Amino acid sequence: MTKLSFASRVIAAAILTVTPVVVQASEVGRQVFRDYCVTCHGMEGRGDGPMTQVLTIQPPDITRLSADNDGVFPISRVVAQIDGRVPVLGHGGPMPIFGPVFEGQAGALDSETGTPILTSETMVEVVEYLKSLQR
Repeated sequence: MTKLSFASRVIAAAILTVTPVVVQASEVGRQVFRDYCVTCHGMEGRGDGPMTQVLTIQPPDITRLSADNDGVFPISRVVAQIDGRVPVLGHGGPMPIFGPVFEGQAGALDSETGTPILTSETMVEVVEYLKSLQR
């Protein structure tokens, strides 16, 4: 029997964890989006939420992420901005400002280049929902 390295076991566990999540990602992702993102990004993700009247930096139309990236949904960039790896100017630092909302059970996504991105189940769900908003 072959022993798996620790990294291989983590990736395998993440893949097994993600499989059931993807089935319900849009609904769970939609609910998280409605609970935490709509005030700025709007119900349809077009950057027209009720807070836009008081924001100095307007939220982007996130329904155009793929269109603005040569038709490819920029998973790596989206995850990095949401989980705080890349600060978002409009948030004054990392997004989300909601703390542990995007922490929790491990999940994984394939980046646009096929490289796995280890993240949380909640992040997987939100990213899947954001992909469904693309026009």
